[in-house]
Amino acid sequence: MLRPRYHDNWCPSWEGTEKKWYRCEDGIHPWRVGVLDATRISDGSLVALKQVLKSRHPYEAEIGSFFSSEALVSDPKNYCIPLLEVLQVPDDEDLTLLVMPFLREYDSPHFDTVGEVVSFFSQIFEGLQFMHAHHVAHRDCDGRNIMMDGGHLYPKGFHPSDGDMKPDMSGMAEHYTRTQRPVKYYLVDFGISRRYKAEDLPIREPQIWGGDRTVPEFRKSDEPVDPFPTDVYYLGNMIRKDFLNRKSGFEFMEPLVADMVEDDPSKRPTMNEVVSRFEGIRKSLSSWKLRSRVGHQDELGFIEAYRSVAHWKRRFGYAARQTPAVPLP
Repeated sequence: MLRPRYHDNWCPSWEGTEKKWYRCEDGIHPWRVGVLDATRISDGSLVALKQVLKSRHPYEAEIGSFFSSEALVSDPKNYCIPLLEVLQVPDDEDLTLLVMPFLREYDSPHFDTVGEVVSFFSQIFEGLQFMHAHHVAHRDCDGRNIMMDGGHLYPKGFHPSDGDMKPDMSGMAEHYTRTQRPVKYYLVDFGISRRYKAEDLPIREPQIWGGDRTVPEFRKSDEPVDPFPTDVYYLGNMIRKDFLNRKSGFEFMEPLVADMVEDDPSKRPTMNEVVSRFEGIRKSLSSWKLRSRVGHQDELGFIEAYRSVAHWKRRFGYAARQTPAVPLP
């Protein structure tokens, strides 16, 4: 069931009133092209409908269905977005609709503690390791294609097209922290992903540009490359850009990230090595460090002070209740 805005008999709710269209629930457009929210009638859950042209992305539904198969969907290391259903558009043989859980951007809302980010790193590392173990290269696993099942953080819901607002757009949506209600992250968008046979590995494939345009091996030549080290680069560069360069307190990730973004793909660690090294890093972090606040390098002084006071209040509460410093789903 689509929202009323997309019904045949829809009439803008602001017409004939003094309301501004952008303050009305039905005035907000979807935030991602080709993706629309809907409600699953059987249980009332929020889902996402993604349109896929089979001629352009012939493997997306196949790879998504593979990771959603009964044999793999229950594996705790499987962080690939599950496919709930694949719908064929009746009057267009080339067009399918993938039905998936409705997810949020991985950093929305902002991370509260270092431990929450450590949980994020742990899950996405294991998720890509899981894909590689099944001989699937994502080929576009930057920050845009990592999302979060965070609906339960918002006890009164949020608007699907503006996740910071209440469902009726009447004000800001209240939410819990990830420490209070742990979340699961997912790797999404298998449009340019590829699955290989074990006997064909290692593989050399023609280059396919994803959203990250900084891949060193793509910039040096047009020669076919092994896509698995490129995946490692994507994750490492996402952490470098979004955490090391924009937030404070993550110096402990610098050596691992530096190796993940090596210009020479052959010098990058495999995802097995990344997971193993990160486990050692995680064990070296004290509870004090894990419960510390995630600082943003562009914060103004008074905002930082306000957020710090609120954080310390939560921090003492977590410690008193013995809430795990690294929240895992």
